Amino acid sequence: MRSTTTFFLLSLAILVGTSLAADASQEAQLSKFMASRALKRLARRSNANEPAETDPWIDPSTFAHLPERCKSPPSGSKEADRVAGLPGQPPRVNFGQYSGYVTVNEEHGRELFYYFAESPYDAASKPLLLWLNGGPGCSSLGFGAMKELGPFRVNPDGKTLSRNKHAWNNLANVIFLESPAGVGFSFSRNATDYNTVGDRRTAEDTYVFLVKWLERFPEYKGRDFYVAGESYGGHYVPELATVITFMNRFPGQRTPINLQGIFFGNPLLDDYLNGKGNLEFLWSHGVISDEVWAKILANCSFSASDDWPCFVAAHSFQKGNIDRYNIYAPVCLQSRNGTYYSSSYLPGYDPCSYYYIEPYLNNLEVQKALHARINTNWSGCNEDLAWNDAPEFMVPIIKRLVDHGLRVWIYSGDFDSKCSLTATRYSVKDLNLTVTKKWRPWYTHDSEVGGYVQQYQGGFTLASVRGAGHMVPTFQPKRSLVLLYAFLKNMLPPADIPYLF
Repeated sequence: MRSTTTFFLLSLAILVGTSLAADASQEAQLSKFMASRALKRLARRSNANEPAETDPWIDPSTFAHLPERCKSPPSGSKEADRVAGLPGQPPRVNFGQYSGYVTVNEEHGRELFYYFAESPYDAASKPLLLWLNGGPGCSSLGFGAMKELGPFRVNPDGKTLSRNKHAWNNLANVIFLESPAGVGFSFSRNATDYNTVGDRRTAEDTYVFLVKWLERFPEYKGRDFYVAGESYGGHYVPELATVITFMNRFPGQRTPINLQGIFFGNPLLDDYLNGKGNLEFLWSHGVISDEVWAKILANCSFSASDDWPCFVAAHSFQKGNIDRYNIYAPVCLQSRNGTYYSSSYLPGYDPCSYYYIEPYLNNLEVQKALHARINTNWSGCNEDLAWNDAPEFMVPIIKRLVDHGLRVWIYSGDFDSKCSLTATRYSVKDLNLTVTKKWRPWYTHDSEVGGYVQQYQGGFTLASVRGAGHMVPTFQPKRSLVLLYAFLKNMLPPADIPYLF
């Protein structure tokens, strides 16, 4: 048995080391992380004395040290962070832009980089929203702001920008945070921080960032505040909400954060059920044969007891050159002369956009305009961060937030196999909440079905987004904006007659 387990671990290690090695995307980063987690779980199984996973997020005293970290005198200023204009931006930009660093740990010199886009329409009346990309270890500036829901998209020349008419700052003032330190332009002066990072410190640093950012932008104190994200944001978003909820009850808290809700998409919620949902999705969409699926079901329990036979069964099929995060989308190909091109045409989507974003954010003039450290070698994801803590199951954390009365919405692009709607449904079932409004279609303002939605006790809401992959605002920008509008208004998206905004 020991030799079989050893062979299994070596095989999986090879898979982790070689899979998607040339892909710098958020999706590839998540795939590597999940494979690495599986490797670590199997290694733990060989140690009979390994303690069971505990839940550090249940005890408010866990975060009792945070007020001291927030007491250091604020540095920087709003005006110093104002972006006069980004190189290559289109004319007539009608909203405020800010970016810069906030120190979240004085002793280590940890500084988080943010980009903030105010709403072009009555920003003073709009809520504040923080967007967090996943990975873990991927940039909310490069992906969230430049590829998904930010006000600009980078053009194929890698030098100019175009407006995203479905940007989320139409509805809210949006902060894009590069977190943790070591991601994008964020950094630490103590290199050991890159080897000791994990979920807990990421949530704590993000909380300290928010408290200090609100000191820099005091007009947003007390404003309705929301946290949104995707992918590994299924950890980041509920965990940050947990810290905020605890700290708002802390005696003498100087800067309470007016958290109203969380909104996150295609999340990683359960290591085991995510694997089951991934394979079931691929089978139900014709990528896996009936015979292979039967073999998987015969050998996999999707629990900690799974071993080598399950591994063999789960890898006994060929998926082909498809994007696992949108199995119907074109993929990016590289020509012999080194240029990149899309394998086919999908209106509004370019699978090669990362190859425009990277040179843009490494342009010295862009870095100067953003007040970033000059000559930073910006990349979309940091593959070298050593991730030290992460719950295997997010359901208990989410359930506590729902019970606390927080507005919690999960959305899911229905073409994503890796963090599929199927997997999310398994975790939602584990919440054990009573359905209050049954599954039904919802519509966009052009009367097209945007997806399907169901609501549960406590207001918890699950919505699908039709025709979207893992990065929903990239594939379906209009539908994501309609869904965001419904979430902010605390009302389900339209069942028949669309509303206007």
